[in-house]
Amino acid sequence: MIPEMTKGTLPHVNHWNRFWKADATERFTKVSWSKRRILQTIQPFVHQGKRALDAGCGSGFFSRYFCDAGMKTVSLDYSDQALQIAEKATSGQSKLLKKNLLSSDLSKEIEERFDLIFSDGLLEHFSREDQDRIYANFINLLSPGGVIATFVPNRWSPWELIRPFYMPGIEETPFVLSGLIDLHRRHHLSILAQGGLNTFPFAFSPDKLMGSWWGMLLYAIGKKID
Repeated sequence: MIPEMTKGTLPHVNHWNRFWKADATERFTKVSWSKRRILQTIQPFVHQGKRALDAGCGSGFFSRYFCDAGMKTVSLDYSDQALQIAEKATSGQSKLLKKNLLSSDLSKEIEERFDLIFSDGLLEHFSREDQDRIYANFINLLSPGGVIATFVPNRWSPWELIRPFYMPGIEETPFVLSGLIDLHRRHHLSILAQGGLNTFPFAFSPDKLMGSWWGMLLYAIGKKID
């Protein structure tokens, strides 16, 4: 049962402002193998003229991709530094929104409805209850037939051993695939695609065989059950 929407707990914004302001964040704007595989996974759901929400847009890398693909894009974050970077990354093409994803009903604050709601590196920073709040908001912001594409870190990835050194002060709880699937089922979403990505960080990566176990990222793409 999905809990009633109440005020949840946001990760400390000062940590994120400092993180995105650091010169080291340039590595998050480069086209890594991880990003390449995310783009390949969401490509079937990216269509010119449709609307995309980049939820927790961070560096704006994916906002730029949606804009370049001809999508009407909204970049949402609560970090001022992230939104400034996203504005630069998209050359001002994306609409910037500073919003709280834990609001009781974000659909009353945002007029657009979206064909694709995308997040990468977002949900792991929230409790299970707050993940439910965020997903309830996502569902209310979907256009008919729209999809939610979610990418999260894998608990069993070797990256999790070194991540604290790259992201000091920023806490997260990585996922297992069954937990991500359960999140979708709690919200009555059918899963169109699921798995793991970036088992090896170079051209050859046996993601179909090993991604769900050892991949850097896990993903699920879902839509409302008709």
